[in-house]
This record gives sequence, C-alpha cells and structure tokens, in this order.
Amino acid sequence: MRRTLPVGSPDGSSATAGFTLLEVICVVAIIGMIAAILLPAIPAGTSQPRLKAYAVEIASLLTADRTAAIRRQAPVAADIDALGRTIRSGADGQAVRLPADVEMTATLAARCNGRSSGSTIVFFASGLSCGGVVTIVHADVGYAIEVNWLTGGIEIVRRRAS
Repeated sequence: MRRTLPVGSPDGSSATAGFTLLEVICVVAIIGMIAAILLPAIPAGTSQPRLKAYAVEIASLLTADRTAAIRRQAPVAADIDALGRTIRSGADGQAVRLPADVEMTATLAARCNGRSSGSTIVFFASGLSCGGVVTIVHADVGYAIEVNWLTGGIEIVRRRAS
C-alpha cells in the first residue's frame, strides 16, 4: 500500500510560506503612520528663493520707514538686531524675523547726525539716512541690503558667501 501525503510542502508539513496580503497592508500602513509623524519634525531649511524673499521683505520694510520719515517730516529709525536675526520698523513696529539657519550681519554707522546711532538705520525727513548694510546668508548664497547714506535709497545685491 502506498501512503499519501497531504497537500502542502514536500516534506508533508502543512505550514505556508510567505506573507498574506493582509500582513503586507498592515506593514505598509504602519510605515505610513510613522512617516506622517516623523516627516514634519524634520526641519526643511531655508531655500534660495525663500532667502531672496527675506531680502525683499527687509528692503520693503526699510523703504516703508524711509517713506514714513518723508511723510511725517520726522526721523524714523529701523532697529537692527543681528544676533536675534530681527529687523523692526520704526514706523509701524512690523518685524522681519529670520530663521536660525540664516546668518545675519549688519554694518551700521557708529554716529549719525551728531548722535550715536547704535543698532539702527535712521531715515530723515529729507530722504537722507545714516546708511548701512544688512547681509543675510544661507549655505553659499547671500544678499546684501544696502541703504545709501546720501540718497536713502535701498538696493539688494546678491553675494556669494566666502
């Protein structure tokens, strides 16, 4: 008499090999939930277009302060905090805050109009200013926001970090 083996593996055990579709779906769902939790926690960093947008925002704030000084016929001082990476308008108190991955430096006049100017760029009713340069840098790209002391004009200049 011949003995018959049950259907399954060649050695007669009935254990199945591989994964079921339900197991694969559960693993993919768990990986998706972990990714949804962890990805927002990873800092994105500042892109080059965003860095340029910060430079335009700073230039706009300084231009608004110059315009306010001319309209009010009184000096307006924008406060520059390079360590805190913040520029605050003297006209309306609005501020531009840069993220931690953006380096900011400021070259400002020590004295302006016979007084210590501290960490400010002062705009006068005539349109003149104390002048200064605010530089923002991320990775190998930077922008200098230059305030001309004679004309009070503001210009953005792209710079390569060195």
